[in-house]
Amino acid sequence: MTTTVSAVTTGVAAYQVPTLAAQMYGHAVETPDHVVMREKDFGVWQESTAAEIWELVLDAAHGLLALGVEVGDRVSIQSENRPEWMILDFATIAVRGVTVGFYPTNPTAEVEYLLTDCGSVVHLAEDQEQVDRVLDIDRGTVSDVRKILYCEPRGVRNYDDDRLLDWDDFLALGREHRATHCGAVEESMTEAKWDDGMTLVYTSGTTGPPKGAMLTHRNVAYSMTMFRNPAMRDDYRIGGDDEILCYLPLCHVAERIFSTFHVAELGLTVNFAESIDTVPANLREVQPTLFFAVPRIWERIHAGVMIRANDASPFKRLWLRFGMRLAAAVGREKVANGGLHTMKSRLLTAIGRPLVFRAMLERIGMRRCVWAASGAAPIAPEILEFFTGIGVPVYELYGMTENTAIATINVPGRMRLGTVGEPFGGIDLPDSHFRIDADTGEIQVKHPGVFAGYWNKPEQTAETFTEDGWLRTGDVGEWVDGTHVRIVDRIKNIIITSGGKNISPSEIENSLKASPYVKEAMVIGDRRKFLSALVGIELDTVGNWALRQNIPYTTYRDLGEKPEVLELIQGVVNETNEKFASVETIKKFRMIPKELDHEDGELTATQKLKRSAMEDAFGDLIEEMYA
Repeated sequence: MTTTVSAVTTGVAAYQVPTLAAQMYGHAVETPDHVVMREKDFGVWQESTAAEIWELVLDAAHGLLALGVEVGDRVSIQSENRPEWMILDFATIAVRGVTVGFYPTNPTAEVEYLLTDCGSVVHLAEDQEQVDRVLDIDRGTVSDVRKILYCEPRGVRNYDDDRLLDWDDFLALGREHRATHCGAVEESMTEAKWDDGMTLVYTSGTTGPPKGAMLTHRNVAYSMTMFRNPAMRDDYRIGGDDEILCYLPLCHVAERIFSTFHVAELGLTVNFAESIDTVPANLREVQPTLFFAVPRIWERIHAGVMIRANDASPFKRLWLRFGMRLAAAVGREKVANGGLHTMKSRLLTAIGRPLVFRAMLERIGMRRCVWAASGAAPIAPEILEFFTGIGVPVYELYGMTENTAIATINVPGRMRLGTVGEPFGGIDLPDSHFRIDADTGEIQVKHPGVFAGYWNKPEQTAETFTEDGWLRTGDVGEWVDGTHVRIVDRIKNIIITSGGKNISPSEIENSLKASPYVKEAMVIGDRRKFLSALVGIELDTVGNWALRQNIPYTTYRDLGEKPEVLELIQGVVNETNEKFASVETIKKFRMIPKELDHEDGELTATQKLKRSAMEDAFGDLIEEMYA
C-alpha cells in the first residue's frame, strides 16, 4: 500500500533552494515507501518510510511555528541519536530556523554556556537527566528558552515547570496548527535563501570555550556536491540502497554529514545504534554498506579482533593469527598499489576470504561494507593496513567543521597510506581552493563550503581568515608526491625541545596507540631536554592479557601499576622508539592513573585530549619524569 504525502507543492524542484528539508520532502513524494530510518525498540528494529518521516517533520515544523519560532531562531537539541533528533532538525530547517546540537555528555555548566551563547528559544532534552541539566540553571540566565521538549516522560511528567512539553504533545500541537495554517511550512521552505544559517556546530573546545560555527545551506550543498563528485570515487556511488549505522553524536559535523545530510540528499537508510556501548552488536545486526568512524572506533574494533584471537582455543588462536598475518600481507600489497588489488593480493584474498576473512568481517559487522572512512584525528597506518587487508576499504580523509568537512580525501587507486589524501576534486579543480602556506606550513582552504563565521564572535572569526580571505585551519601539512597531503600536527601542538628541534607529538602518539594495549597517549617535551609520555591502557585488552598471565587486579589504577603491565607498555614504547630519530624517542613514561572522562575535563566531547587540562591534572607525574 502506498503512503500519501500531504503537501501544497510537488517535488523538490519546486524549491529555489533545495534545503535538506526540501530534499526530504522530495523523497517522500518520489519514493514514499522507501525505508529511510530504523530504530531498535524492545529488541526489534522498527522501520520508518520517507513518507512517514516527512509527516512527522511537517507536524514538528508546525509545532515550532505554533511556539513562535521565527526565521533565524535557534532550536537546540541535547539527546542521544534517535529519530526525534533528525525530525526536529529537518523541521527547524523547514521553518528557516537554525539547529544547534549539544553533546549528550555536556554537563550542566556547558549546557548553560551553550544555551546562553546561542540564545536558543526551544530546547529538546531527551530524558530526565537532560531535562534536569536545564532546570538546574537559573531561569533568568536562559530566559530565551520558551519551551523544553522531552522525549522520555519517565520522571519528568510530574515536574512543575511551564516550559516543559512532551514530544507527543508537541506533535499534537503541530497538527492543530497545521489544520488551521495549511501550507505555512511549505511557504517557508520556498522562501529559503542560500546564505540562510542552517546550523550552529560548536567546536570541541580543546583550547577554550566552544565556538558556534555557522553553516549555511550553501555550505552544506557544496559539501554534498563534493562527496558525490564522480571524480572523487571511480568505483562507488553513495545512493538510496546504502545503509549506515548512526552512532557518533549528531552534533558532530562528520556524523551529521554521513547520516542527516546523506539521508536527505540521497535517501539512504539510517540505522540508529542503541548506544555507543552497543555499536559492536548493532554493527553485526545491520552490516552497513557505509561506515564512518573516528580513529578511536577503528582502534577498538581492531583491539576486539586481537582479544578474540587471544581468547580462542589453541587451534583457533593459531588460525586467527595466520589470518591476521595474511591480512597484513594483502593490506601491504594493496596499499602499495594505491588501495587496488594486484594479482598477488587477489590470490592471497582468494585464500584468506573463505578461510578467515569472511568470518572476521561478519564478526565485526563489515560483511557488506563497500566504503568506509576515518577522520577527525590521525590514525596509525597499521590499523588502516589491517582493514584494507581483510576487505574493508577504509579511506582516510580530512576536514573540519569550519569548512563543512571538505578539504582532502583518499580515493581508490590513489590511496597513500600516512596521508589524508588529495584535495577534494583534485589540485587542479578551481573549486578546491586548497593551499599550504609556504612560510608556516599551515593548511588553508577557500571554497563555498567555508563557514560564515563564529556565532557572535566577529574578532575570533576575523582571526580565522587570512588577509586574502582563506580559512586558516590551524593544521600544519606537507605535500607528498606533490598530490597528497600529510598532516604534521596542530600548530599549537608542535613541540620545540630545549635544543630547538621541532617535533610533532601526534605521530608518536598514534604509533603508541596502534598497540591494542594503549588507549591514550600524550607526548610531553616542549622546552624540555627530552620527550616523555603519559600513557593510558586499554582496559579490555590489558585486562584480558593480565587474566591470561594469571595477574590479579582490582581497579584500573591497580592494573596500570602492576610491574608486568609496566613492562608490557615499556615494550610498546620501545617498538615505537625504533620508528623515530633519537631526538624523537620517549625516554620516560608514566601511567595515567584513571580512565579519562569528558565530564572530568580531560577530554573533549569528541574524545580528544585536552592537553592543558591533562598537564594540570597530572602535572605531578610530568614533573616526576623531569626531576
